[in-house]
Amino acid sequence: MIVEYFNRHKKLPEIVDSSDQFDWYRPGTMETYFTTRGDLDIPFKRGIHYEHDHQYLDYKTLDYRGIAPFIVKYFTPSPEIKGIMAEMEAKYPLDYANTCCLFYRGNDKATETALSSYSDYIVRAKAVLQANPKTQFLVQSDETDFIETMVAEFPNRVVWFKDEIRHIRKSMTTVDKVFESDNYRFSKYYLAITLIMAKCGVIVCGTGNCSIWIALFRGSSKGIQQYLRNGWL
Repeated sequence: MIVEYFNRHKKLPEIVDSSDQFDWYRPGTMETYFTTRGDLDIPFKRGIHYEHDHQYLDYKTLDYRGIAPFIVKYFTPSPEIKGIMAEMEAKYPLDYANTCCLFYRGNDKATETALSSYSDYIVRAKAVLQANPKTQFLVQSDETDFIETMVAEFPNRVVWFKDEIRHIRKSMTTVDKVFESDNYRFSKYYLAITLIMAKCGVIVCGTGNCSIWIALFRGSSKGIQQYLRNGWL
């Protein structure tokens, strides 16, 4: 891990080998997804507090100030991802300041962490709508049932990416296994969607690796309502 190397050696690594990362999703290289900023150095001032299992923490506790330069240097979206994101923003116009993202990573995620009920999301969404009557909802999920429930509950206020996501009925598996042959194409859409979700005014989400990357791209926990260990933060 880059942060671990940085903390141990008090400098950035000269070469980062990402050839084995996410090979289930891509036939090419990580440059498909991200541009490494070779012009940006990160001088050592202090150790950076970040580990893989922080995805299961309260996102208010993350070391955003320390992590942010690494996101910029190593995880700036590639031109291709930026292009996909721009196409989606044109296809699905979003007023980010007045958009509440309802992100529900369901299905086999239940084997890793506790999941909120749909009704909890509805209660949260109604509170957001009451506070801001201009609110529209961006619904993102791998569960067909969740999408249908939110569309029915908030008619004419829901946007969801009909052509750019994969979703299945509630099940103890994942879309990456059900539609494995499409993983590469949809992985690029999903990264663009994660960046879009990070820009929303309010985000209601669960806990896990997808949710933490929304927070990391956002650069703070402001506006994030997170479900963790059977409760909301």
